[in-house]
Amino acid sequence: MSLWKSALLSPEHLPEPCADDPAALPGFAGPRERALEEGIWSLGDADLLAIVLGTGLVGTPVTLVSAAILARFSGLEGLSRLGPHALAEHPGLGLAKALRIAASLELGRRAFERAVRPRPPVRSSAEIAAWCAAHLGPLDHEQMWVISLDGRNGMRGARRVAQGGLHGCSVAARDILRAALADAASALVLVHNHPSGDSAPSPEDVDMTNAVAAAGEVVGVPLVDHIILAPDGHYSSLHDLGMIEPGDAPRDAVARP
Repeated sequence: MSLWKSALLSPEHLPEPCADDPAALPGFAGPRERALEEGIWSLGDADLLAIVLGTGLVGTPVTLVSAAILARFSGLEGLSRLGPHALAEHPGLGLAKALRIAASLELGRRAFERAVRPRPPVRSSAEIAAWCAAHLGPLDHEQMWVISLDGRNGMRGARRVAQGGLHGCSVAARDILRAALADAASALVLVHNHPSGDSAPSPEDVDMTNAVAAAGEVVGVPLVDHIILAPDGHYSSLHDLGMIEPGDAPRDAVARP
């Protein structure tokens, strides 16, 4: 092992902070500050790992510690092959920080797998109702979910945006659109349940649907449907009932059964 690598790996040989250390200067922008100002994607591997670690060693900036870890384990590829106990053997890490690293790598792995996984297209309101029935059907209170669709009507995501009591829940159109935009949706479907057992849309449901449809047209994420579920599995689709206009979305984006 070279002297340079040994110096990186041994905390007793890590450099002492000096007056020329930029981290000690007023106004120095660390990785967290640059992530917020320039975007998380602008950071290198060592800076990203430094954010995961949070803190370094006494007298040693966390960015130097993260660089030493990457050097010791041959980069992210090497890190991804190790478990938390092996990572914890690095000086100054410990099991808690090793678990943070292992968890962040696993999150990245899962995100990639799910991003490339084929998304079967949603072909009807019945398919969405069947998918949501398992989540919403048994509830004794109302919940509102946003189903985000991609350009081929594949399901990009499903997010709960509101929760209320037996007789309703309150949610603003901006909160619904915010959830769809977070999933980079090309279109969206609203789903909520009626624990009372009657899946017919109320006047408030219709008004809220119109508000979301109008807001969706403005931001370019059209509302395709609003589905209301009853505990017994019956549902109402405002699209199927002809009570919603999907705006710029194709009229067959969610086909009538």
